[in-house]
Amino acid sequence: MNPWQVLLNALGGTLAFFYSLIPNYGVAIILLTIVVNLILFPLTLKQTRSMRAMQEIQPDVKRLQKEYKADREELQKQLMELYRERGVNPAAGCLPLILQMPVWFALFSVLRISAVDGRLTGSAIPESSDLGRALLAGNTDFLGMHLEVSPSQAFAASAADAIPYIVLVVIVILSGVYQQRQATRKRKDAPEQVQNQAAQGAQTALKFMPLLFGVFSWNFPSGLVTYFAASNIFRIGQQAVILGLDGPSPGRAKDATAAPPQPPEEGESRSGPSPNASKKRNKRRRK
Repeated sequence: MNPWQVLLNALGGTLAFFYSLIPNYGVAIILLTIVVNLILFPLTLKQTRSMRAMQEIQPDVKRLQKEYKADREELQKQLMELYRERGVNPAAGCLPLILQMPVWFALFSVLRISAVDGRLTGSAIPESSDLGRALLAGNTDFLGMHLEVSPSQAFAASAADAIPYIVLVVIVILSGVYQQRQATRKRKDAPEQVQNQAAQGAQTALKFMPLLFGVFSWNFPSGLVTYFAASNIFRIGQQAVILGLDGPSPGRAKDATAAPPQPPEEGESRSGPSPNASKKRNKRRRK
């Protein structure tokens, strides 16, 4: 069977299953979002740790840039060697997004529903399922929205009625921005970041992703926009758990494990040795 059709049928069948548990189209989409993100959790884990590691190696990156500032080609080689030794991938932040693209395209196809002569067309959702019958009856309402309608279509029909759709698009953008800042948050004592071209390109792409998804969301069915928003929010929670489990950054961990200061000798105060203590040490040396 065609792999693309297998993916469509899997998404449509999963949506129908969740709808049979909780008969709400929006809730079914959110539950599907959670399942997809749990499957991709190993990639999210690698992405978060790699982006954090990028921040930790910035002192070494800065040192290499100063050392090879006259030889850009050698600098790139040394940076790539550093990334390899530390297990850092500058483009790791984009990997989960790239692997989710087939799911987005497939879900777009699944959610692009139209009913003709009492039959669903252009969707892999089984007509005989509870969800299929609900879609044929036009039951796609969720939080004041019709999830088969795009925000642009809702705005063209009525600006007032489009407010929930606009709020959903704003949630997609803001949650995406927060998610990126959460993953790349710098320590207060971190030096200025110096990156090679590959790292800079990946960081720039990630910064523009939330705005790009906002543009997509304006023209996509609101069901898919609901998926985007739920995915961002769920990944914010995932990243918070990862950062909590990993504990403090390696730089701070080293500071915390450094040898504690030795207690002062007899006759010494914390502010420094007293004159009497110095006399006692001199007497011991003469003996």
